[in-house]
Amino acid sequence: MSTQYYVASTVDGFIADNDDGIDWLLDFGFDEFTAHFDAFLAGVGAIVMGSATYEYILGEGPSSWSYGSVPTWVLTTRDLPGIEGARIEIGPLPVAEAHARATAAAGDRNVWVVGGGSVAAQFADAGLLDEVLVTVVPVFLGEGKRLLPVTSGPRRARLEGSTPFPSGCIELRYALGS
Repeated sequence: MSTQYYVASTVDGFIADNDDGIDWLLDFGFDEFTAHFDAFLAGVGAIVMGSATYEYILGEGPSSWSYGSVPTWVLTTRDLPGIEGARIEIGPLPVAEAHARATAAAGDRNVWVVGGGSVAAQFADAGLLDEVLVTVVPVFLGEGKRLLPVTSGPRRARLEGSTPFPSGCIELRYALGS
């Protein structure tokens, strides 16, 4: 079991534009990534995300919740609606508590920190993030929401593997050192 940040990023290190948009990613489509993503998702036992990520999903409509009944924690101080049939807890949990709850719920499966980057950075800063799986998309935004805006200083990462895709995207899998 590990806690993983699985995300797509531009070459220049952004996961969304300044308005939380991901049109740059949607332009690539998802067909070439589907089997790879499905294999990843099969190993996920719990999910943690921030409010902007959750609101993006809500904005796509009720059918956009593709995580079934996987236990999910949305870290926010705002009052946000749930999704019928989903197992979602919404509230202002510290990352250590969210991690403990998600780990317990996941059992022998992985915890997926969906995003955004600030939530993943809080996990990394607390030493609670084991792996970063980033699919680098051949796009430059110039500005936007950063991939992993850590504040705890330099941390070593060890490349564990890579998966190239026909479009020029490449997934890089890093283990985080202490």
